[in-house]
Amino acid sequence: MTRRPILALLCLLVATTTNAAPTYHYKIVAKYPHSTASYTEGFFFRDGLFYEGTGLEGHSQILVYQPDGKVIQHFDVPAQYFGEGIIDWGNNLLEWTWQSHVGFILDRASLRPVGQFHYEGDGWGMTRTDRELITSDGTPILRFRNPDTFDVTHSITVRDGMTPIRNLNELEYIQGEIYANIWHSDRIARISPTDGHVIAWIDCSGLLSDAEKIDAESVLNGIAYDSKEDRLFVTGKQWPTIFQIKLIPPTK
Repeated sequence: MTRRPILALLCLLVATTTNAAPTYHYKIVAKYPHSTASYTEGFFFRDGLFYEGTGLEGHSQILVYQPDGKVIQHFDVPAQYFGEGIIDWGNNLLEWTWQSHVGFILDRASLRPVGQFHYEGDGWGMTRTDRELITSDGTPILRFRNPDTFDVTHSITVRDGMTPIRNLNELEYIQGEIYANIWHSDRIARISPTDGHVIAWIDCSGLLSDAEKIDAESVLNGIAYDSKEDRLFVTGKQWPTIFQIKLIPPTK
């Protein structure tokens, strides 16, 4: 093989293995209080309220609270479970757990348990479209599930260019895209639900100073969207603040 074809092949390999998606930055629009006792694992916004699922065995809860931080409902997850992603579905709220293979179905109005479901593998993040659930388990694979049975219907592998993206964590479905926190990262991936390619990145570095973080596990994790007012919120594990942000496109 001559030098020119070798050089062309090397250029092609570099182009297909480097991160290809553009990076957005942010502007802080508003701040809201967030409990530093909340080890955030699931997060969404509905009807003027934040819904949050927190983790850690013996400390896992589902909280419903106003933007001023006032908790109006809570459910204590049984102590042996590590709570993970939550989502609303019809009149219910679903939460699954990290490694126990048990999920809970609660009446959304009262947070009264009305059932359980079971699954294989780890539970991490959870969100939904109008028709199905979407879940993460820390791998590059997002699984789409039947909301009535929790059975997997299909899956996508998340990639930026040719690079698989691991540690997909808390999820939110926003205007036809899947937003995913990357565990132990200040980046959020915007993902195509069709084929899994990363449409863009959101660089959230600098939102919270290191001095305000409790420890190394106080990482960005929590995305919520107010579809009525087009507001995007982010927070993290044991962060003191929920940030409403506006995305700033990359400059050309």
